[in-house]
Amino acid sequence: MDMTQEARQLAAQQSARASAASSQGKAEYLTFRLGAEEYGIDILRVQEIRSYEEPTRIANAPSFIKGVVNLRGVIVPVVDLRIKLNCEKVEYNGFTVVIVLNVHGRVVGAVVDSVSDVIELGGEQIRPAPEMNTTVDTTFITGIASVAERMLILMDIEALMSSADMGLIDASRG
Repeated sequence: MDMTQEARQLAAQQSARASAASSQGKAEYLTFRLGAEEYGIDILRVQEIRSYEEPTRIANAPSFIKGVVNLRGVIVPVVDLRIKLNCEKVEYNGFTVVIVLNVHGRVVGAVVDSVSDVIELGGEQIRPAPEMNTTVDTTFITGIASVAERMLILMDIEALMSSADMGLIDASRG
């Protein structure tokens, strides 16, 4: 089974469980790695997971917008979250994947180091993100979850992808 088939199967299973979990005050998150950190995003925003392929570069695009890919006839912008979030090292290898997201009705790809798993979190497992007096924009961080030995940074991927500096989503649509 290739990665795309596996991702579709995973997404179908997760969507069935997500509807049951939401009635119990729980949510499911797709977890992925950017450098040493592990992040989580709402599984309901994930359309599929694809292996990384070099996108077609767009002239004058910011460095974190790698370009566009043709996904079954849809031209999809691809954002490298490692560059966007200032990861120390950006390395493309066999684990590098693109998480295809549906954000405000628009399809966007997000490059990450690797996808870990899907976990279910209840409200009691999530702590608020710490307040930081820095120039770093942390508005897209919705909380921190502690799962066994792991610290998971929960991210509002819609807020990140629709921020003005991304230029991907028309502000009047959001």
